[in-house]
Amino acid sequence: EKPKLVTATGRVTQNGAPVTAGSVWFHPAEGSGYTGEKPSGQLQLDGTFAAKTFPYGDGLPPGTYKVTLSPDLAGRIGKPNYGTAAKTPWTVTVSDTGLVDHALTVK
Repeated sequence: EKPKLVTATGRVTQNGAPVTAGSVWFHPAEGSGYTGEKPSGQLQLDGTFAAKTFPYGDGLPPGTYKVTLSPDLAGRIGKPNYGTAAKTPWTVTVSDTGLVDHALTVK
């Protein structure tokens, strides 16, 4: 059964510059209710992303997520904690109206 999907877009930056050549992954937090494939978004050249949920399409189910970079990207920029759900500092709550232009900053 297809879950409800809402728009989730944003931008990843480090030191004011876009983070590219990888993806962001949304790991459902405990108790989120969604248990399918973790949604993800490919990073564009300007650091922006639009999350998709395979195989259902654009967007992701409302709920709370730990957000990570793909592990290879996190390693390449020297921030391996950002590639692990247990260690990432990023948590987002996606409401029924979605998440639009959400800024994620690598510190």
